[in-house]
Order: sequence, then structure tokens, then C-alpha cells
Amino acid sequence: MKKKHRTIVFYKTYFSDFFLAQKDKVKDKIIWTFDLIEELPRVPETYLKHLENTDALFEIRVQQGNDIFRIFCFFDRGQLVVLANGFQKKSQKTPKKEIERALKIKEEYENEKQDGHTK
Repeated sequence: MKKKHRTIVFYKTYFSDFFLAQKDKVKDKIIWTFDLIEELPRVPETYLKHLENTDALFEIRVQQGNDIFRIFCFFDRGQLVVLANGFQKKSQKTPKKEIERALKIKEEYENEKQDGHTK
């Protein structure tokens, strides 16, 4: 078994709703990318990148053919990667509403954690 440097966890159904709606090839590529993120000591920015001007928000980058997907995530306890929302990227710039949604999810997660509700 390969050593894991990180663990990816789903938070509520934000990501799984997006994931289940994708084609099999896209799902396979997302899973492949997750494995890479969990197993590599240093993940190249091609796959995991900090979003500038955000409070510790990262995007997982997945490309399948000409389709580009982004999955927002953030770290908890250093090595736990918590998935927020995902979307298909249609333009050069990441839609502001998707970033705002991810930040809301992160805030919700942190508030629940503070209250002792997260698993």
C-alpha cells in the first residue's frame, strides 16, 4: 500500500452531488487526481493550487480531454483535505460565485467544527 501524505474527505454532499453528475471518464480522472494528491509529498500546481486572495482556499485541477474541472478544497489539521464544491470551468477566469460558494462551505465547516458537530 502506498503511503498517504494527505487524506481527502467529503464534507456533506457539496462535492458528491457534483461528482455523481459527471461522465465516467471524468469521474475516473477525478479519482486519479485525488490519489495523486493523497500520495505525493509535494503536489504540482497543475493539480492543486492555492487560490490567490482567498483565506486558505485551494483548487484541485482536473482536465479530461478539452474539459476542465475545478474542485475547491481547504486543509484541516494540516493533512486533511476537505472538499467543497466542484464545477466545470468554461472560461479563463474562475467564476466569482463559485469561489464565494466555496468560502461559504469552508465557513460552515469551521463553524460546525467549533460547535463540535463535524465528524
